[in-house]
Amino acid sequence: MNADKPITTHKVYQADSRDMARTPDGSISLVVTSPPYPMIQMWDRVFGFMCPELEALLPEKPAGRQQVDHGTRAFQLMHRELDKVWRECFRVLRPGGLACINIGDATRSVGGSFRLFSNHARIISSMEEIGFITLPDILWRKQTNAPNKFMGSGMLPAGAYVTYEHEYILIFRKGSKRVFTKGRQSANRRRSAFFWEERNQWFSDVWMDLKGARQGMFSREIRQRSAAYPFELPYRLIQMYSALGDTVLDPFLGLGTTTLAAMASARNSEGYEIDARLAASIPRHVAHVVETGSRRAFRRILDHQDFVRTRRAAGKTIEHRNLHYGFPVITAQEKDLVIYRPSAAQQLEPGFFRVDHEPAPLDSMDGFQATLNFT
Repeated sequence: MNADKPITTHKVYQADSRDMARTPDGSISLVVTSPPYPMIQMWDRVFGFMCPELEALLPEKPAGRQQVDHGTRAFQLMHRELDKVWRECFRVLRPGGLACINIGDATRSVGGSFRLFSNHARIISSMEEIGFITLPDILWRKQTNAPNKFMGSGMLPAGAYVTYEHEYILIFRKGSKRVFTKGRQSANRRRSAFFWEERNQWFSDVWMDLKGARQGMFSREIRQRSAAYPFELPYRLIQMYSALGDTVLDPFLGLGTTTLAAMASARNSEGYEIDARLAASIPRHVAHVVETGSRRAFRRILDHQDFVRTRRAAGKTIEHRNLHYGFPVITAQEKDLVIYRPSAAQQLEPGFFRVDHEPAPLDSMDGFQATLNFT
């Protein structure tokens, strides 16, 4: 990798991620994904494709006590299909590599009985059985304007149920903490530092500032097939848990949001998507990654400059200075920080992309606003 103008590659495979044979052992540094959510009705057909037995367990109009047990059986069968993907993720991750999984729990009536299906707990259990180490997770508190905050029997106890307005970002590590060797790995890690104030926001256990992704540009059927999250979610996770030159994997690529976030972050990426319609949409998004990535890079710089002005106005000192940009930073670890932006992107062949990067310059930010919304 050129220290000043890195080049990254990005591969999109239209294939089933339960067998990621195209990805070598230990070649991935970070997994960022949002799988289909078991027991959410919009994904029943997806899981039915993976496991035909599910069709008999989840009829449209369940009746009878037996169907309650069918719900539990269906929940386990869906997760067993996801388990195959998690085992592949363990194989392809390098020692010390991390996996971040965005998942929501499900509430559903089966056989006339309403209950919670705890997807996040089931995934934690499976990941630990596979060999992952569970790290502290993040609650994504999703903003909503829904007027009703409960389900069930209205104002009467005790048949109302809490409405879920959060999802989980589960974080797992393969083995012990990652070791960065001296030389290029160590230099890339230093350049990949984040600002002190970004750390304080990003490493909070609750994220309340991210809105759900809009998917209005696609047909209803395609929207239902995609588990897209907002661009900012994978972008943050990539900044937090990977370094320049690393490769990020998304085994449920969907509309390609993780790929775009990796492109914007000067990381390599691989992604698997079984649906040809979703995989075919990704080049259209890549065409805009230079603008999107540049705006996000400039926003980081502008936000930091605002932070510096606010801190100085409060009479607080800042001891260190960034070597590349010359602006003040709180810690010595931020001195080598460089924020890269994509400068060119091209599709070399179907499913294979190249992106050129360069440091975001301070003298090219005219016209970019610090308040741009990327969620």
